[in-house]
Amino acid sequence: MNEGREFPRASTPELTQHSSQGLMKRLIECVPNFSEGRDAAIIDALLAAVSSVPGAWVLDHSSDTDHNRTVVTLAGEPEAVAEAAIRGVGKAAELIDLSKHTGVHPRIGATDVLPFIPLQGISIQECVDLARQVAREIWNRYRIPIYFYEAAATKPERVNLENVRRGQFEGLRVDALRDPDRSPDVGEPRLHPTAGAIAIGVRKILIAYNIHLNTGDVAIAKAIAKAIRYSSGGLRHVKAIGVDLRSRGIVQVSINLTDFEETPLHRVFELTKREAERHGCQVTGSEIIGLVPQEAINQAAEYYLRLENYAPDRILENRLARAVSRSEAPAEVVDPSRLAALTDARANLHMAGLAMERIEEWMQLEAALDPSVVAGFRKAREEALATARSALDTTQADRQAIPAARDISSDQGL
Repeated sequence: MNEGREFPRASTPELTQHSSQGLMKRLIECVPNFSEGRDAAIIDALLAAVSSVPGAWVLDHSSDTDHNRTVVTLAGEPEAVAEAAIRGVGKAAELIDLSKHTGVHPRIGATDVLPFIPLQGISIQECVDLARQVAREIWNRYRIPIYFYEAAATKPERVNLENVRRGQFEGLRVDALRDPDRSPDVGEPRLHPTAGAIAIGVRKILIAYNIHLNTGDVAIAKAIAKAIRYSSGGLRHVKAIGVDLRSRGIVQVSINLTDFEETPLHRVFELTKREAERHGCQVTGSEIIGLVPQEAINQAAEYYLRLENYAPDRILENRLARAVSRSEAPAEVVDPSRLAALTDARANLHMAGLAMERIEEWMQLEAALDPSVVAGFRKAREEALATARSALDTTQADRQAIPAARDISSDQGL
């Protein structure tokens, strides 16, 4: 197999861009799905290939024998991640023969899908441009044809991955030869004989989420999947199929949640649970494939625990990470006159905060106080608030110079 040249690096020495907070590193995620989940030696070889590029990190991998599939989560600098993904594609083409592959998950290639996700300092369009480069490089090195989907799609009907993957490897290798509408976006109108084709996409963060049922009847899982997925009248941003996990004697509703902010994870779980009960079975558990954004778990915790006044800042690890990042931040050189002004502002904020605390305590006694006294307290509270707001306006552009001023303003809820 021709390894070809390494994926080209950026012309600038560092992959950074200027932001209001300084230099921000460009970061992307890539989640290659390889059509092998049973052979440990092949899985190890795939992981070694994608781990071989400095600047790209393997954050997670998950393999399933029934799906016969391994999902890897890569993250890092765009060019490094791109090269790592390409090397993984080459290793999969070398070791996986799709003509002999079996599994319950739909697939068109040894590397089935290769999505790129912008994380920081990079746009969707830049990721699309990167996906195009990766596709050309894969074709040049390995002669594996490419189909684009989601934000990278070149045709409206290819935005949805299920349309690209219709018929799977066995059907697509016939259709690509005889139907121009099913020809690849990159490469010749034929599939690689053993590696098939690859769907390369650009998308937002996706949650791969599976829910298990205490039944062996796959028809029930398929009926529930139809009820919850958006394409057949279910929840927005939900894609789902029902599959048979024969090794475990149960069935599974396999779900892709494409926008957890619009459709929370707990809503998907609750609807699936209700549909399962309607069909006379129960949910026995669920699993995340790959990684999940913390906010998705925060939403579920708030929903199920019915937490009042919940915010991510109440998580110990979040508060600790913020403290550590401040302690490691480089000291800023501040002009002495500016420092004095900021120190005065900090003091004003502190005094305003204390005044407001006392006033709020006194206001609790409002019913027992003379109306004129109550009016005086209210006026004092407004003056304290005005002082605090004025101090905030003064320090708005320079809070980073004195973190304590920002802390006090946050603590007082201003």
